[in-house]
Amino acid sequence: MATDLSFIDYILETARLGARLTYRKMFGEYALYLDEKVVAFACDNSLFIKPSAAVSRLAPDLPQGPPYPGAKDYPTADELLDDPDALRRLIEETAALMPLPKPKKKAAKTAAAGS
Repeated sequence: MATDLSFIDYILETARLGARLTYRKMFGEYALYLDEKVVAFACDNSLFIKPSAAVSRLAPDLPQGPPYPGAKDYPTADELLDDPDALRRLIEETAALMPLPKPKKKAAKTAAAGS
């Protein structure tokens, strides 16, 4: 079952992080980014936070499960959707621990044929 876009909208609204929190569709599901850093995945209408020291410190009792078949277990943060302040803090602190995205390589330009 794919994630509904209305679920993504609900996460964005609940976290109250404005334009800083974005998403991209990936393989029928969604990756969530804070300040261009991947912080979570939405799969099967559940919110999976990237494992980090932030989760261990702020929400150590979150249930664990794979976001998709064959994946390692991730903390499932659905219960934090009822606590906007805790969700926002967990997302922000997770992002602070994630590496910056690698710069994208520019495609090589080809010479125009038949000059």
